[in-house]
Amino acid sequence: MIARGAAGRCPPTTWLSHLLLLVCLLVSRSITEEVSERCSHMIGNGHLQFLQQLIDSQMETSCQIAFEFVDQEQLKDPVCYLKKAFLLVQDIMEDTMRFKDNTPNANVIVTLQELSLRLSSCFTKDYEEQDKACVRTFHETPLQLLEKIKNVFNETKNLLKKDWNVFSKNCNKSFEKCSSQGHDRQQEGPSDPQLPGFVFRLLVPSIILVLLAVGGLLFYRQRRRSHREPQTVDSPMERPEGSPLTQDEDRQVELPV
Repeated sequence: MIARGAAGRCPPTTWLSHLLLLVCLLVSRSITEEVSERCSHMIGNGHLQFLQQLIDSQMETSCQIAFEFVDQEQLKDPVCYLKKAFLLVQDIMEDTMRFKDNTPNANVIVTLQELSLRLSSCFTKDYEEQDKACVRTFHETPLQLLEKIKNVFNETKNLLKKDWNVFSKNCNKSFEKCSSQGHDRQQEGPSDPQLPGFVFRLLVPSIILVLLAVGGLLFYRQRRRSHREPQTVDSPMERPEGSPLTQDEDRQVELPV
């Protein structure tokens, strides 16, 4: 038996659930559009100019610093390379790139760190077991390090403009390949690409020191020889026996009185 007035009507919960579903779809769509807009335009030209100012303010020096970065020879995929490099740049700005507080360079680093935190929402995180995959220790000048960091931000900016969701790619397989390659390299024996340069810098001063020592020894011997030569010149007081002068003197002595 149907109650009067109830025929042909939907229960109140039915249209309410449809309304909530519609609201959820609209909200999720607006959030997605907001995230895509934010990721696509988060890195601006001003941030790249800040990095260029850091590069221009660096003193040219041959001194090198050690830092961990992505080995691009192992990780060929550009998206996975930037995804791994982005996390390492955060560590470098925190631990390696330090300037005196309240200076222009220090303020630039703070700005870039804040940008990196905001960019984290545009990257999906891969397995933590692969944190050290495709990474090796570099020995480069501060100028070269800053060039690497600027390149990471610039390439990330270009890819996000093309596709805001590009860094949601799963790179675990690429990282696993790096891990297997690194294992093979360890079995073959460690090779340090900086070793030839280190040997060269060590060898040149040694050769210079040896040449200086040999030159000093030759100079000493020549000087000693020059001091000996005047003493060997014949003098009237030191004529050898048998010379004409000594023979005449002997004759004069032997004459009878």
